[in-house]
Amino acid sequence: MATFLYKLGRLAFRRRWLMALLWVVIFVGAGLAASSAPTPPADTFSMPGTESQKAFDLLEKKFPDASADGASARVVVRAPAGEKISAPAQKDQVAALIAQLKKSPQVVSVSDPFATKAVSKDGSTAYAIATYEVPATKVDDQAHDALDDALAKARDGGLTAEAGGDAVKVDAAMSGKGEQIGILISALVLIITFGSVIAAGMPLLTALIGVGVGISAITALGSTLGLSSTTSTLAMMLGLAVGIDYALFIVSRYRSELTEGRDRADAAGRAVGTAGSAVIFAGLTVIVALAGLAVVNVPMLTKMGLAAAGTVAIAVLIALTLVPALLGFAPVKVLRRRDRARFSGKPLSARRQRKAAKRAKKDARRRPNLGSRWARYILRHPVAVLLLAVVGLGTVAVPAASLELGLPGEGTMAPDTTQRKAYDMLSESFGAGFNGPLMITVEGKDAAVAAGTVGKELAGQNGVATVTPATVNEAGDTAILNVVPATGPTDGATEDLVRHLRSLADGFQADTGAEVLVTGQTAMFIDFSKTLDDALLPYLALIVGLAFLLLMVVFRSVLVPLKAALGFLLSVAAALGAVVAVFQWGWLADVFGIDQPSPIMSTMPIFMIGVVFGLAMDYEVFLVTRMREAYVHGARPDEAVVTGFRYGGRVVAAAAAIMISVFSGFIAENNDFVKMIGFGLAVAVLFDAFIVRMTIVPALFALLGKGAWWLPRWLDRLLPNLDVEGEKLSRIAPDGRVAPPRREHELIR
Repeated sequence: MATFLYKLGRLAFRRRWLMALLWVVIFVGAGLAASSAPTPPADTFSMPGTESQKAFDLLEKKFPDASADGASARVVVRAPAGEKISAPAQKDQVAALIAQLKKSPQVVSVSDPFATKAVSKDGSTAYAIATYEVPATKVDDQAHDALDDALAKARDGGLTAEAGGDAVKVDAAMSGKGEQIGILISALVLIITFGSVIAAGMPLLTALIGVGVGISAITALGSTLGLSSTTSTLAMMLGLAVGIDYALFIVSRYRSELTEGRDRADAAGRAVGTAGSAVIFAGLTVIVALAGLAVVNVPMLTKMGLAAAGTVAIAVLIALTLVPALLGFAPVKVLRRRDRARFSGKPLSARRQRKAAKRAKKDARRRPNLGSRWARYILRHPVAVLLLAVVGLGTVAVPAASLELGLPGEGTMAPDTTQRKAYDMLSESFGAGFNGPLMITVEGKDAAVAAGTVGKELAGQNGVATVTPATVNEAGDTAILNVVPATGPTDGATEDLVRHLRSLADGFQADTGAEVLVTGQTAMFIDFSKTLDDALLPYLALIVGLAFLLLMVVFRSVLVPLKAALGFLLSVAAALGAVVAVFQWGWLADVFGIDQPSPIMSTMPIFMIGVVFGLAMDYEVFLVTRMREAYVHGARPDEAVVTGFRYGGRVVAAAAAIMISVFSGFIAENNDFVKMIGFGLAVAVLFDAFIVRMTIVPALFALLGKGAWWLPRWLDRLLPNLDVEGEKLSRIAPDGRVAPPRREHELIR
């Protein structure tokens, strides 16, 4: 592999104009395709194979009008204290509100609370349902403004008026602030790392091109593959982060090869042949982790995972082809200003190359950098460092034991939002379970009779507040019952009620001959949680198993992949603990702009497991590949660790800082899920890169010694030798011809 990548990097460097033109054509073509593509579809949520989804599919088939995707707003009004909403003055205000809503843009109907008996028992509160002709994603600003004006006028008349439902505007769109903050901090880190504006600009430019191509492709294929506008959220996060990191490693290795006296084209080829091999395997682990989300069997997660995986694949291709091409345009200016003088003019002769290589090695021995000093410190105190790091991460992981999962809803919104106020008003006046009714479908030959029997039975169950009369379709073979629980949607008693009602389904079918299904908000959450729980172990087995095989091929070791996987489990547990402490417990809520502490999004753990695993293996590959390269070229195990940190420590630290800044930038977004994902991934990278990979890993290498690279002989014969460490490159002369083997490594003591 290293030889092939060497030739690819050398070709891209020498044919820089052709390679750059090719990527410009791809970038422009993807942009044109995205601009001319139909509008992406609205977000849809489905869980194939669950009872809730089966009930929704039945409703869509049997009640096509009732299952129309038009948005709705539930407008809640309350009379002043001590008065009734049915009093003449208040009733006139409600009538005026309904009349104004009916005139609002995109509204097709508004229910009268007095006609539908949507008035609380104490007579203080009522609600009306406004139905729109378009889905929630297509309700325009004029319709939103009209709803706000109607509520404001009702308040001026003395009523308390609030609204909930998907037609109410939610300010959760991506503002772009996250990307801007991440790019700005990344630029500063790159300038500090490289000491060159041009070297810093290359990873940023290539990452933006990769993200642009990826997001444009997602947009262009949106209507064809059913990719909504939010599908690209994860792709944007990861594409930007890994795009910068992968280019950073190629540019850094090129500078290292150049300062050691390589010819410019040869340095580019060797950079791609060595660091490029690490980029490929690091990218493969991320792609495997993201594509593995398909085993969860939730289409929304599958699409997000595959879209992000495609964007990561583009980032890998750009790092291997466009980055060396850009190096060809500025082969010397990527160096620090003080180092450029030695390389200006014609390329170095073979004799001057050897002198430069010796000078670089002497400088390395004379001035050990921070990375090598840190590695030597850990090698002297491996046990103490290992215990301190493990105990520290274990302490941070403690809150994860209190993890509570939930789906976003109006009950978890900030208390000052109109949706949350409407939710609270309905709970107070109509009961805690009113905001989370259960929907019961009854399908049979005589659905009306069967539904009547089922309704009477359900009304007598503990935990049921009310059961509405059945609604039967025109064919008479399906009916709908709404059951209002006595407890709230997120209450454990409501979940128990759902399970109990489902346990009665077989008895109902035996008595009435009709099939009874239970769905609704709480039922959906139960089904979704079960889907995720059932998929978690297969998902972990898939990604850890495939990544283990990949790393075993890369490092020719059994223990290195094993400790990489164990370290990942420690870092993801600590990251989940931090997420629980901040978003669920409310610690530092004001600092991170969290309006309302609430249960953690149900998809968060599996997202974090997938993404963090891929990124953790990135740093494992980048750092340990340098160690493996030194070990293969003759260094002792402890010297290999120091060599790996000398050449890779600073770059890995910079890459982690960049990725942390990119993810942290998304904490500034208003979308709670994006904010939570950004925070979780940022702390996960912080823990994994700096504590696990740069602290625990070298400590374990110090304790294991040569045993870290142990591989059974029979397995060594079975595994393909891909030459990731670039051993075969030592036989390639600067002009690309095969030369006799030459010892490239000099021990660093």
